[in-house]
Amino acid sequence: MTEQPQTYLITPPSFEADTFPQVLARLLDDQPVACVRLALASRDEDDISRAADALRLVCHDRDVCLVVSDHLLLAQKLGLDGVHLTSGVRGVRDARKALGIEGIVGSFCGQSQHDGMTAGEAGADYISFGPVGGGALGDGALAERDLFEWWSQMIELPVVAEGGLGTAEVRALAPFTDFFGFGQEIWGAEDPLATLKTLRAAMADG
Repeated sequence: MTEQPQTYLITPPSFEADTFPQVLARLLDDQPVACVRLALASRDEDDISRAADALRLVCHDRDVCLVVSDHLLLAQKLGLDGVHLTSGVRGVRDARKALGIEGIVGSFCGQSQHDGMTAGEAGADYISFGPVGGGALGDGALAERDLFEWWSQMIELPVVAEGGLGTAEVRALAPFTDFFGFGQEIWGAEDPLATLKTLRAAMADG
């Protein structure tokens, strides 16, 4: 892989619908972003719908794709670009059938090469592996550099690296991933835009 990876943003699990869209717009106006994932922790349809409506305007005005985590029916109802499935291969085939060839179907496959390949065969447009760094979240298992290196050599399907991304992880994985999924790494920072710039600069060092 010779091209620099693209940036994929993952929203915080909760945010103020009145203010966060402006923060997101500032990032999209300053830095190239390929896709935004609406990843709310809420399971309330109204909450997700309001957030999606606000972010759709921001993203689509800037030709940036907007997908939602897991909620396939809402993706269709709200006119979003697709769905990101967090449960690996489950639901990929159904999502592809529902969204047709134009809709985006992503699949988070943890650290499983096998699940990634199966999701791709079922019709996923991209696979995400992670976390790649961080502390003792979950069971502590990490998606290692070897997984991304193998994938980049053997599989054409685009891959996203996400979870626990610092500059060291970005440099290490930049030659082997198509996208970096930045979420709390930037939203938890005092200046999200400056942090995103730092992480993007590390891609060029990889």
